[in-house]
Amino acid sequence: MPKKIKVGFLTNGSGAHVGAYLNALRDTDACNAVVLADPDGKWANEAAKVLGNKLKGTYRDHKQMLEREKPVMSIVTMEAGLAPPVIDLALEHGCHVFAEKPACLRTEDFAPLIKKADGKNLHVMLALANRLNPELIAARKLISEGSIGKVYGLEMNLVADQTRLTRESYRKQWYAQKNRAGGGHLIWLGIHWLDLVQHVTGSSITEAVGFTANVGGQPIDVEDSAAAILKFDNGTLGTVTSGYYLKRGYHSRIKVWGSEGWLHLEQMKDKPLRWVSQKGEQAGQIREWEGSKQPRGYTPFVRACIEACANDKAPPINNADSLRAVKVVYAIYEAAAKNKPIRLE
Repeated sequence: MPKKIKVGFLTNGSGAHVGAYLNALRDTDACNAVVLADPDGKWANEAAKVLGNKLKGTYRDHKQMLEREKPVMSIVTMEAGLAPPVIDLALEHGCHVFAEKPACLRTEDFAPLIKKADGKNLHVMLALANRLNPELIAARKLISEGSIGKVYGLEMNLVADQTRLTRESYRKQWYAQKNRAGGGHLIWLGIHWLDLVQHVTGSSITEAVGFTANVGGQPIDVEDSAAAILKFDNGTLGTVTSGYYLKRGYHSRIKVWGSEGWLHLEQMKDKPLRWVSQKGEQAGQIREWEGSKQPRGYTPFVRACIEACANDKAPPINNADSLRAVKVVYAIYEAAAKNKPIRLE
């Protein structure tokens, strides 16, 4: 029988995506109890409303909750600058961690957490939930099976609205301030696509040349525009554009070219995956993936993380990939600051 576990919820008044995570905990059978720790007391009422009898306690102190309740896994959703010591605290108490990204202001604050987790056989899973979107699973399978042959090159973009940056209320949020978030669009949104392109191709980014800018001119100290050229461990070259450019909505795509065809992901569209393979009966024909786009979002990802921790299975993102996602973003920032290529260790 699948096991069920107690999950801690470590947050504060500025925790991001709290509502989505509470819904995921409510809807995950492998979680049979939730204990909240929120020093600011902001989320207790909402947690009680969403979780009902599944909420078994609320605390104002993270350490006290971990010591008394001993959850098997904890969700840590806090602003980037505050997250590392809380993640460290959870690991010290033998607790797997699901962490809101980016979970640090620099790689040097995150790498020791991964080393500690590895030493304790614990998971640190960044909240890069697009990995389990059905079309991404299908695309990864196509590439791994060799449908488009050897990967030659790729490009990706993730563009959101500039409009949010015009609102003072948004600019006051931690993810719009460099000393609290570590950066702007690239660390908050672009990190998803940088992780996905490595996940879907099975190749790691090893070098980056990057540029960042505030092209919209809003009174913020983080970038609203980032672009980079990337080198992968299999020799592939790629590019990324990450920015706040639109009036509303999102534009996104990942395109991969290979020796035997190409693959095009546009996750915001009804038909999110197209490809051409020079192999098989339909060689040379443009094909559309006909699967359902559901389930997607935070709930299936959180559920998979909890089930992995409960039943000692591989999680949807491992420690090395969580660290790699962080390293890539901060390498691009370093490349932009120093105006030179940066190699990732």
